[in-house]
Amino acid sequence: MREVVERYKRELEWARELRRKEADWGYIESRPEPLKTALKLLVETGDLWYAAALTGVDLEELNEERIKAKIPVVVV
Repeated sequence: MREVVERYKRELEWARELRRKEADWGYIESRPEPLKTALKLLVETGDLWYAAALTGVDLEELNEERIKAKIPVVVV
């Protein structure tokens, strides 16, 4: 079981790094609050619903901004 957990942790970190690398940080930083925070949270967690709910940004709007910010959807 420990191996499975460790492998999952590595995959989550890999996904986070990929989102960080691919994201257009100039675009993200140019967005107004709370959208900027929602996009940063999305990069870190990969969870669109969580980022939208926590920041109060509309889910559909956040997804549209995700595309513009070049944040990939990574399934682990």
